[in-house]
Amino acid sequence: MLIRNRLDELAALGQPLHLAMGVFDGVHVGHQAVIARAVWAAAHDGGLAGVLTFDPHPIRVIAPEKAPASLLETLDHKARIACDLGIQLWIPLRFDAALAAMEAAEFIERLTAAQVRTLAVGEDWRFGHNRCGDVPFLMREAAKRGFCLEAVPPVMFDGERISSTRIRQAIRDGNLDAATRMLGRPYSVSGTILHGDQLGRTLGFPTANVATGDLQLPPDGVWAVRATDSHGHLWDGVANLGVRPTLDGKTRLLEVHLFGFSGDLYGRNLDVRFVKFLRHEMKFPSLDTLRLQIEMDVRAAKTALGNSSRDPMDFKKLK
Repeated sequence: MLIRNRLDELAALGQPLHLAMGVFDGVHVGHQAVIARAVWAAAHDGGLAGVLTFDPHPIRVIAPEKAPASLLETLDHKARIACDLGIQLWIPLRFDAALAAMEAAEFIERLTAAQVRTLAVGEDWRFGHNRCGDVPFLMREAAKRGFCLEAVPPVMFDGERISSTRIRQAIRDGNLDAATRMLGRPYSVSGTILHGDQLGRTLGFPTANVATGDLQLPPDGVWAVRATDSHGHLWDGVANLGVRPTLDGKTRLLEVHLFGFSGDLYGRNLDVRFVKFLRHEMKFPSLDTLRLQIEMDVRAAKTALGNSSRDPMDFKKLK
């Protein structure tokens, strides 16, 4: 997949561009409907299917007090999902005060200096200074500049519009079935493996400590999980999400024990899918008691994962 970070780099591609434009936090089924229009247009008319998105989330610059505390994906994770949807060009524009102050007309003028043939957006998408760019504005620009505008209506779930906000709330509530249906794939978090305190190794259950940053996480506790690394290797496992009260911890951590793995994962990326909640986090009177509980957790996770079929879409879309 080609990556370009600036509008003025697009003309040099020398090809017709069919772009889906938006923030796309979660790349949920509503976002996928927008992206599908760009992919179809590229396949039908020739040229590159691309996603133009923004990092960080624009509201974190424009109105940080209203910004969501957590997001559904890292930028890299979002790019991998878009690639598996057929996207060939990834354009993550740095969203800063200068871009926030840019008028919608200037943005479109600079964008269409390249061979933009299609722009696909959600029908409620707004952009530009004071959010003055909307679908009626884009319709006028399309007529003037000769590109095709695809304004895509929202996708509904249980009678309501699918949104990143709804998905984040479902994950917070532990309702991963609803989150999966709105995302169109199982929910997972992606992060780099960091060095930990090696306690799991001491107890006989080495863990990968996943840096989750500001990603939305489900409720704390012990989970049966499936994980894949940056090389595409897939493991079943058991994960503890929480502060580790037995050790009087205060920092929320995601620690994953991968069944059958031995070696070094430090510095690699790991995608972790939460398959089944096993129990709440609790404080144990001793490390020996904790070790016995982990043994039971491993057995429970293997049972849960053995009874959970591996949907072929689970991780193929995340590699």
